[in-house]
Amino acid sequence: QVQLVESGGGLVQPGGSLRLSCVASGMIFSVFTMAWYRQAPGKQRRLVATITTRGITNYADSVKGRFTISRDNAKNTVYLQMDSLKPEDTAIYYCNADRLPLRYWGQGTQVTVSS
Repeated sequence: QVQLVESGGGLVQPGGSLRLSCVASGMIFSVFTMAWYRQAPGKQRRLVATITTRGITNYADSVKGRFTISRDNAKNTVYLQMDSLKPEDTAIYYCNADRLPLRYWGQGTQVTVSS
């Protein structure tokens, strides 16, 4: 059974940092493209960042220069380092594993940016 378990969310002040982690189990982690999505209240889930099996990264324009996605295949873990956080970054952040036709989601972790 595939599981993606996110952690690291919480409440942070504007300008602060958080590091999200997503640990995968029940799958061959290294062959999946991994991604982080987020969903703010009343809005659609949107892609934040992706990292391919070769380590190629891509970011939404809204987070470029502030967020960094990385992966550790030995630990079956993908990370999202979030710096210079803004109130508009407030959302539930979801981990995603993608290797068509397979696609898996984590349960999400709440990130709230507020003073």
